[in-house]
This record gives sequence, C-alpha cells and structure tokens, in this order.
Amino acid sequence: MARKKLWGGRFAEEEDPLFAALNDSLPFDQDLIEADVQGSIAWSHALERAGVITRREQENLSSALEGILKEHRRNPNRIGASGAEDVHTYVELSLRKSVGELALKLHTGRSRNDQVATDIRLHMKRKCLDSEGAINSMLRTIAELADRHRTDVLPGYTHLQGAQPVLLAHYLLSYGEMFLRDRERLRQLVARMDVCPLGSGALAGTAYEVDRKALARELGFSAVSANSMDAVSDRDFVLDFLYFASILMMHMSRLSEDLILYTSSEFGFVRMSDRVASGSSLMPQKKNPDALELIRGKTGRVYGHLMAMLTVLKGLPMTYNKDLQEDKEGLFDAIRTVMSCLQILDLVLKTIEFRSDRMRSCAREGYLGATDLADYLVARKVPFREAHGIVGRVVLRASELGLKLEELSLEEYRRISPLFQRDLYACLRLESLLARRAVMGGTSAVQVRGALRRFHKRIWA
Repeated sequence: MARKKLWGGRFAEEEDPLFAALNDSLPFDQDLIEADVQGSIAWSHALERAGVITRREQENLSSALEGILKEHRRNPNRIGASGAEDVHTYVELSLRKSVGELALKLHTGRSRNDQVATDIRLHMKRKCLDSEGAINSMLRTIAELADRHRTDVLPGYTHLQGAQPVLLAHYLLSYGEMFLRDRERLRQLVARMDVCPLGSGALAGTAYEVDRKALARELGFSAVSANSMDAVSDRDFVLDFLYFASILMMHMSRLSEDLILYTSSEFGFVRMSDRVASGSSLMPQKKNPDALELIRGKTGRVYGHLMAMLTVLKGLPMTYNKDLQEDKEGLFDAIRTVMSCLQILDLVLKTIEFRSDRMRSCAREGYLGATDLADYLVARKVPFREAHGIVGRVVLRASELGLKLEELSLEEYRRISPLFQRDLYACLRLESLLARRAVMGGTSAVQVRGALRRFHKRIWA
C-alpha cells in the first residue's frame, strides 16, 4: 500500500521502509495537532483575504478543521494508527476526506517549513503558561512554609560543614529567589518566542499577498518574523526553553539534594510524607526519598536535551534541513519532565514536616558561634585576622575538652586571651547570633519578616 505523504510527484520508486521509519515524525509531532489546526484555520483566513479562496471555501475549511480537532479530542489514538508521515499530513489527509479537492488549496503559498516553525511556537506558548503556573504554585508553597516556620532555626552549611545558624524561613526563601529568577527567564523566552513565522514559505517568503500582521494577530503573536530564511531555520527559542529548563531542574535538584540529606537519620531535620517516598524490598526499616532522587536524576536528562539540540544546530547551513526534525523529541520530553518534577516537588513541600527541635539542637553544636566570638574581639579593637586566630585556638581547646563554646569556662577563655569577659556568653546565645545578621538580605528575624512580605508580593508580580 502506498505511503500517506504530501510529496512524491517527482519520485519513481517508493521509499524504503527503513528510511520511512527514520523519516516519520508522527509518533512525536502528533502533540502539535492543536497548534497545527489553529495555524491552518488562520492560514485559510489569510488565503481568503488574499483572494486565493472564497469566503464559502474558507468557512468550509474552518468547519472541517474544527471537526478534525473535535474528533481527535474524542479519539486521540486515531492519529497514531493513521499511517501518516507527520501531523501535517494527517490533518491534510483528514481534511481531504471531509471537503474533497478543496483541501488541496489550503497549502497554497505555505511550506511545512514555516508551518512547523509556527506550530512549535504556538505549542510552546501554551506549555510555557502551564510551566509558569506550576512555578507559581511552588512559590506559594515556599511562602506558606516560610510563614509557618518564621522562628525555626536551621544550621547553615558551607562545604557541607556546620557554618552559622540561619532561620529556616531564610533558607526556604533562598530557593524562592532561585525559582523567581527561573520564572523571569521563562517570561523572557516567551517574549522572544512571540514572533510569527507563518508566511515565510519554504525559505524565500510566500508569493501571495498575505497580510502577515493580521495572521500574527489572529494567532496571538505580538510580532512578525523579519527575515523568511531565519524564520524557517531558527530554533533559538527551543534552545531558550531547554536552557531555562536546565537551570530550573538544577535548582530543583539542589533543593532535592538538601532534603535528601536532611531526611537521613544523620541529619534528621525532615520527615517526608509516605505519599512521596518508597521502601526497600529487603530492609523493612527503610523509607527512601525516591521522589527527590528522581528529580535529581531527571536533571541530567534535561541537560542532555540541551546539549543534543546545540549539537544539532551547530553545523547547519541556511535554511531548513531535515536535522531540524530533531528539535521536537527532546523538547517535548523536557516540557513533560519539567512539569512532572515541578508538580512532584510542590507536593513534597506541601506534605513535608520539619523537625524544629532537632534543627535547633544541631544549630547549637559544631561551634557555629565562632565567627561572632571573633567579632566580639574585633569590638575590643583586635584586628579581625588576629581575632580569627585566637578563636581558632578557643575552638581547638573546646574540642579537646569535648565542650561547646558556651560550656567552656571563662578561665579557659582568658588563658587564650585576657580580653574575654563574662559578657562573651551573651554573644553566643542562638538568638543573638541570628539577630546580629540584621543587614538587608541577612537572616535576622526583622530582615526575614521584611523579605517574606516582599516575596509574597513578588509572587503575584
């Protein structure tokens, strides 16, 4: 049986099945059917305005195209069994069954090159809106968690070693800042992508008097592509999304890594809900943070799609080349992966339990007040580098005795420096360590309250 395709008039032989399997894109580009029908209806309006088809013909085409979409929504498996080469072929062949020879007029002045470039942009605009909605949901969850844990204290780390205590809300807002930047990157890429390529033809522009500005308005684009050759070969917007997705996944992976550590018995700061964890087939005591580990693992998958697309594009001559068919599988998988991970991480955060007592207890250990002890000496006119060395000897002595800084006697302190007085113990209190970080962006309660207020407003900006 002859293959269902939109080309072949100059070919004397049928394509080899091996090549057909490699060439066909329907298994993945069928995701574009909504965008393809939307673009085809708009193109029918453009052809009618240009005098290529009549009003009655345009209305018949629009009605039939809407019927194809309605049937697809009713039976989405039908397209995969059609034997069509790609989604555009499926739509055109379905249209021909509905309106006969009139269907052959729809492709007048249009190439699959500008058609697919338009379809992908339309599809991505919708998916980007979904992604922004999922980011916003997670931002709201972070804000709610930070509100709920305003006074809880967490040990802060550098090099994964205890460093200084911070408020848990301050820690949560640090990831909030990352996700706000991700949202901004998403909005910027949507703005750059908001350009209509339709009317560019195969590469040189259409020969018909198509009103491209009216076409762009109908499709919801804010601008028309300025160069037909660039329009059909540009995939910068795909790279933009994959770059955004890679950074977003990296941020989610970092948060996942923190929480994976914090759920361990060694840290014990966090309990995950049973809804997002799993057990061991051998060890009955295990509760594994699999949801977080999967997010961490899938980050590499999205990185791979970005590198694959960069590699596809790096040596392409102008303009369209079949290599560009590789733009879809990685992109569509990245879109699905990002959405899935955003929703799962949001669920993890909504159902997480922070163990406040355990975190506070750990914040009192590990000599996390050492920097403030050095500042105590600085206030007594000791140069910081000298104060740093003195406190280092204090920490060494406390460690030898198995004591916390606040447990070390004043006599031991004064053996190391006579500048130490009994008031040093007040500066080692956990509340004092936090309150002194009152600079804007710091972890003091006053600063965190203000940051949280601003964060709530920025979520809705």
